Amino acid sequence: MTRELLIRLLWRALALFFVLLGLIGIALPVMPTVPFLIAALWAASKGWPRLEAWLINHPKYGPDIRAWRDNRVIKRRSKVIALIMMATGYLVLWLLVPQVPVWLKGLV
Repeated sequence: MTRELLIRLLWRALALFFVLLGLIGIALPVMPTVPFLIAALWAASKGWPRLEAWLINHPKYGPDIRAWRDNRVIKRRSKVIALIMMATGYLVLWLLVPQVPVWLKGLV
């Protein structure tokens, strides 16, 4: 295996890892999605042009990713939504999940 191929595979693995974290973030309100997709875009730009293009052109997350790539900004609306979702998830954990130890809730 050549060095270039190994490096490209490592970048692709890192990109997939960040996409996976982004997918988890879709399901879990305490974990944001777009920052992980931005990280996936960064890794994909190093060795996976098709994934990079897919992320940029994604109908739901593409505009936020493009805004970051072009201007290094995350839209205020996206920040507010992420903050509300994470706070809601945290409150649900504290109020509705009594079997989780208090120290673990605090760690979250």
